[in-house]
Amino acid sequence: MIEARSKHTVVVRLQDGEQLPDALKECGSAAAVVAGVGMLRDVVLGYWDGERYVEEPVDEAVELLSFQGNIGQLEDSPVVHAHVVVGKRDLTALGGHLLRATVHNTAELVVLTLLGVRLERRPEPTGLPGLYPIEE
Repeated sequence: MIEARSKHTVVVRLQDGEQLPDALKECGSAAAVVAGVGMLRDVVLGYWDGERYVEEPVDEAVELLSFQGNIGQLEDSPVVHAHVVVGKRDLTALGGHLLRATVHNTAELVVLTLLGVRLERRPEPTGLPGLYPIEE
């Protein structure tokens, strides 16, 4: 990971072989929004069917066209919640919850820390950790 930090922003370049979304847990923020672009392989997207994530592997390297998400905390551990749109070689697009992926060549992300807010995740009856924004 190559990164540059300012007071409330981290610009990150993930290199070939690094893991998304896990690498973002190292950015050290308890409340942040994340956006980015790049290229991925070994992508597994998810769709929540109301009971579980249906996993959909993507069988080729893809362009990361859009990465949107946030970083919160669940019991003092960072949680990255990210949705992506990826583009295939034939220019079709796929999207969903990013369960896991390997960076292919590069991924360029911006992490913006939210001031005065903590993003807490709490288990809910649905099985998903719900977002509870808390003013600090």
